[in-house]
Amino acid sequence: MLELVKNVLEDMDKQLTRIMKSLDHLDNDLIWKKLKVSTNSIGNLCLHLAGNEYQNFVSAIGNKPFSSERSRHEFDPEGSITRDELKILLLKTRSESTSTLSILSEKDLNREVIIRYTLEDWNKMHRVNASEGETYDVRVIRILLIQVATHYGYHAGQIVLLSKLLKDIKENITGQYH
Repeated sequence: MLELVKNVLEDMDKQLTRIMKSLDHLDNDLIWKKLKVSTNSIGNLCLHLAGNEYQNFVSAIGNKPFSSERSRHEFDPEGSITRDELKILLLKTRSESTSTLSILSEKDLNREVIIRYTLEDWNKMHRVNASEGETYDVRVIRILLIQVATHYGYHAGQIVLLSKLLKDIKENITGQYH
């Protein structure tokens, strides 16, 4: 496995461990609780991370089918998936990502890939009214790896903080003193 890929996956695995520890402290109701109308629940953030990782690594890099139902499921306020199902989804997505990324070559890192979006998602994301043919991004794999890992860490931190706000957890979830 390429050193960059190994480093990205190691960091994302560390963040995934923090997410799993956070989830272990919460029941299903707390996982889907929104602290404010303008915020997302931990469950929504987990679905978002799995969807983003799949879309970028498994679909764009690995050429697997793109899920056009992504945003409808990620930001479903109903909480129709349990904690255990969320954990399985996150682990399954990571396994698929690892399989996809482990076969990349040094040459692949400089290859461009297409990241597809539904028209609805694209217009929400960019606050525009684009037409169907304009709903994709092109990224170089090397840059995409870093962007997805950074995005994952950002939301993992939110999940840890939200879990501590929802339930006073004494355990050090991050493995560091802070």
